[in-house]
Amino acid sequence: PASLGVSKDTSYHLWGPLAGPGAAGSHTAAQGRLEGSQGGPPGAREEPGEHLGGIRERGGRGVKQGVEDGSAHLEADGRVNTGHAGVLLVERRGSYPLIDLRILKTSAQQGGVESGTRRKVKRQLSFQRYCHASRLLRGAMPNTPGSLHLLDENYLGQAAHMLSKVGTWNFDIFLFDRLTNGNSLVTLMCHLFNVYGLIHHFQLDMVKLHRFLGMVQEDYHSQNPYHNAVHAADVTQAMYCYLKEPKLAEQLSPLDVFLALMAAAAHDVDHPGVNQPFLIKTRHHLASLYQNTSVLESHHWRSTVGMLRESGLLSHMPADISQDIEQQLGSLILATDISRQNEFLSTFREHLDNQDLDLQLASHRHFILQIALKCADVCNPCRVWELSRQWSERVCEEFYRQGDLERKFHMEISPLCNQQADSVPAVQIGFISYIVEPLFDEWHRFTEPSSLSHTMTGHMHKNKARWSRLRYANTPSDSQAEEPEGGGRGGEVEGIS
Repeated sequence: PASLGVSKDTSYHLWGPLAGPGAAGSHTAAQGRLEGSQGGPPGAREEPGEHLGGIRERGGRGVKQGVEDGSAHLEADGRVNTGHAGVLLVERRGSYPLIDLRILKTSAQQGGVESGTRRKVKRQLSFQRYCHASRLLRGAMPNTPGSLHLLDENYLGQAAHMLSKVGTWNFDIFLFDRLTNGNSLVTLMCHLFNVYGLIHHFQLDMVKLHRFLGMVQEDYHSQNPYHNAVHAADVTQAMYCYLKEPKLAEQLSPLDVFLALMAAAAHDVDHPGVNQPFLIKTRHHLASLYQNTSVLESHHWRSTVGMLRESGLLSHMPADISQDIEQQLGSLILATDISRQNEFLSTFREHLDNQDLDLQLASHRHFILQIALKCADVCNPCRVWELSRQWSERVCEEFYRQGDLERKFHMEISPLCNQQADSVPAVQIGFISYIVEPLFDEWHRFTEPSSLSHTMTGHMHKNKARWSRLRYANTPSDSQAEEPEGGGRGGEVEGIS
């Protein structure tokens, strides 16, 4: 640790009690190693790793993603191997949307493999970095956090006023994004880090923090109607509301808050705008890399780790602590894989039935943060109608774009992606019924229930009823009205990821 510029006293300061909201000062296992004590009950530290099943058990074999210089990869136990002296040599790799349909079509029809040169270029140069470089070469002004000073002072004043109400559930993230000139994610994260005192507590370098957040925001694809940086900011704002829940707030450690906000901000980074089944059936390299399991979530996590290391945000921390943070971020991000919904929901329900959740335990707090992130990720139906409707239309537009691509290249159209058969009301009613309601019913029980939980469930029921009225108002016959909800049941889970 001394060689990394962090003394034992400084290391203790990183993990001591947090002066601010949600501070409990609970020790983690990493903290226990620093102080020579055990941070929880035996086996508690292994819990986050257990939820990394997609990497530890299935993805570990053959995940050594080598670049020719021997750069970082995931070992079979799920840890990130950084090569020499903890230095990250690998470049971040994007999923490279817009998807190269000529390559996809050739591969799908002939089973061919891309040339080594083209594959190498695609893996090392993300679409966003290419566009960013092109803008710079043309002399255009990049839309980055550094351009905030170009904003009119009136807009900045309105954005600051909105931030004073960032903990309210009717926070309009679309308006906030306009007021911040498209920098809602960076602005929101910096504000929340200040609210919780995380910059001082973890001794974060402000330049590195802005660099990291800028990379995260840039690597969301603005051309995606739904999976973009505004969605990430919306999920982060929802997570902040959940962190303030009375049942949870006073139990959280500084590390819990840091992980929750970071995971919320980066949980969909570099999302290609298509779902996992599309990547699998087009033989996309990410599907091969992650062996068709939690493909997108694994990529979001790996991209986040790459950006953390490229920015050097955690470089002042001992290597074992920074790797522990990377592991727990992976556990949280992988929990957003909606195909694992029943797994998490049944475990959550069992804990509530048995009344055995102990938030003094780091492992139990971590599990609740996983559930909170899952709730934040799908909370759109629980917003006020004006916001919920916009998100619903955006996600369906993204589905329909995928369906149009599949139709164009003579592929089977994925569930929920056929604009002629899957109306927005039908998709939303099914999504609320099979995904949102079961999850938020249990969250309602967990919060005992809180005022926020009452508000969210109230909006959810009103929005579902409104979608039902719209669905039947636009349906020409009763026989056709019955079909979409039942027919969509098998595709609800895959389509939204």
